Amino acid sequence: MPLPIFPSRLQCSSSSSRYSLPRPKPRIDPSLTLIPGLSNDVARLILSFVPYPHISRLKSTCKSWYAFLSSKTLISLRHSRDNRDGDNLSHLLCIFPQDPSISPPLLFDPVTLFWRPLPLMPCNPHVYGLCNFVAVSLGPYVYVLGGSAFDTRSYPLDVPLPTSSVFRFSFVKSVWERLSPMLSPRGSFACAAMPGLSDRIIVAGGGSRHTLFGAAGSRMSSVEMYDVEKDEWREMDELPRFRAGCVGFLVGNENEKEEKEEREFWVMGGYGGSRTVSGILPVDEYYKDAAVMDLRVDGGEKWRLVGDMWGEEERPKLGKIVAVDCGKPVFFMLDRDWILRYEICSNRWRKESSVPKKAHYDKPVGFVALNGELHVMILLDGYNLMDTRHTRQQRNAGSLMIHMYDPKKKTWRSVVSKPPFNHQLDFRTTVMCTIRL
Repeated sequence: MPLPIFPSRLQCSSSSSRYSLPRPKPRIDPSLTLIPGLSNDVARLILSFVPYPHISRLKSTCKSWYAFLSSKTLISLRHSRDNRDGDNLSHLLCIFPQDPSISPPLLFDPVTLFWRPLPLMPCNPHVYGLCNFVAVSLGPYVYVLGGSAFDTRSYPLDVPLPTSSVFRFSFVKSVWERLSPMLSPRGSFACAAMPGLSDRIIVAGGGSRHTLFGAAGSRMSSVEMYDVEKDEWREMDELPRFRAGCVGFLVGNENEKEEKEEREFWVMGGYGGSRTVSGILPVDEYYKDAAVMDLRVDGGEKWRLVGDMWGEEERPKLGKIVAVDCGKPVFFMLDRDWILRYEICSNRWRKESSVPKKAHYDKPVGFVALNGELHVMILLDGYNLMDTRHTRQQRNAGSLMIHMYDPKKKTWRSVVSKPPFNHQLDFRTTVMCTIRL
């Protein structure tokens, strides 16, 4: 006859109490703590100091780190710490080598020389060959606006058309979002982000030109403003004349909490009409002046023209122009191996410095302002995409030489980085924008 179960349980219970065995510790859910021994507030602060390009590597550490590093709390904590303690955000460069729906954009950190690919932009099966679009950052987002592309639904197929599409990449969610399109399709236009109580983006001019077609395409003078919160576009006063291939800058107060000061939207360079050489070859007529809009607090808008910036000098067009915050925005231009500074009082471009190592000017050079410095990017040891004599082992994107100029100290320094893709950068079509994360 088997022993009864109840007496045996009593016996085991009495024996265990006699020897006073230690009770097992309660299990801790890893999602409830970030760093053992520290409160989550302190752990979040520590993790927020990690350079943003390296955050993706740390997400696989544990579930709690993945949840925090993928949340909005990280971005908000980094921005709040930056506003309180100074310039603590990572100044990064977002590079679009080709059509972002075909070739992934890249995030580059010039301090750590770290490259990070971003997801592809949503693809439209009817549109291909997107170029001449504009990328601009606002908060933890990168906006891709407009551009020129070929549409298989149009006829003839070899005629490029401008697009009005707008996409936004969220670094918080790591996803692309489709936003309300612009009122007028355009490419090669001026654009500037307006941070403040209500974030806005302003676009001006543009046309339908594609990189494969010389002086063909249309020009326009329309101006629009986008309200990020409402996801709406509204028309503004037009430019004084048609202008495409231009660049735009915002001058004035950029405080995110105050919008009491008036701002100015500068549109520089670009081309308007075109003429023909010998009645056959079309040639653009480039502008050497600027158009400035006063963005008033009361909503009033008024354009004024700033005259010829070169005087009687013969120049076909302005070089690549960027703006650097030296207490107030200062315009700089890259003209071959010269760095020029724009003097508002005299309305002239003056020589500031020279690039230490002259580039091979049969190849385009990149020029961008990042973290208060001018970055001149030269591709070295690359190969020609049309040259088929190279072996597969030799086919690479080469090295990227970056010369950095500090306008305050008037000093140069250089770094070399290896891009993580196997095709050559073409700075004629590469789109770049800066972002702080």
